Amino acid sequence: MESVDLAVVREQARALGDPTRHAIFRRVAGALRPVTVAELTEHVGLHHTAVRQHLAKLVAARLVVEDVERRSTRGRPRLRYAVDPASAARWEAHGPYERLAVLLAEALGSDDSPLEVGRRAGLGRGLPEPEGGAVEAIMAEMTRQGFQPSLRRRRGGIELVLGHCPFEAAAVANPQAVCALHLGLAHGTAERLGGIEVEGLLPRDPRRAGCRLLMRPVPGSSW
Repeated sequence: MESVDLAVVREQARALGDPTRHAIFRRVAGALRPVTVAELTEHVGLHHTAVRQHLAKLVAARLVVEDVERRSTRGRPRLRYAVDPASAARWEAHGPYERLAVLLAEALGSDDSPLEVGRRAGLGRGLPEPEGGAVEAIMAEMTRQGFQPSLRRRRGGIELVLGHCPFEAAAVANPQAVCALHLGLAHGTAERLGGIEVEGLLPRDPRRAGCRLLMRPVPGSSW
């Protein structure tokens, strides 16, 4: 990722870290046509001035675009908002940055730490039951989450070397919060899968990846 793109993604991650702003963005993204300030005001239950302020930040971050409707009748044309096409794929529902924005919004809107928010997400109740042993299951889950893991055996356990950081840009901007979310995801995932527990995370520069997730078998379980 080029540095200019990295700066854009950092700004977008910060913009979507606000829970209300994220809700507005998701409403715009989920609409089949451009939406107005009045529609968004009704959706989030705020005064139109506050909604306009949030929209201004989303426009500045190049997450949404603003245009003026064409009218064939009298009256002042209304401003309308749609998702910026250049950012749509990056922040599509269930994509890595969309998922990160949801987790950050949850952490900001609660008294829970990023570690605990990540743990709840990793528990992922309602996900299908894994197949195979604990090691195969955790490898498959980390692959599904976009971390591109490779396995190394070590005395008393294993370590997963993560070949890619799906949250790279945000991790560069705020490694403390993002790495805590990542570690929480690992704890929750291990708890959900069973037979394996997380000892810790050894972070590396997310632009080069290579973070190591240290794990060991739960006493009495088999690998």
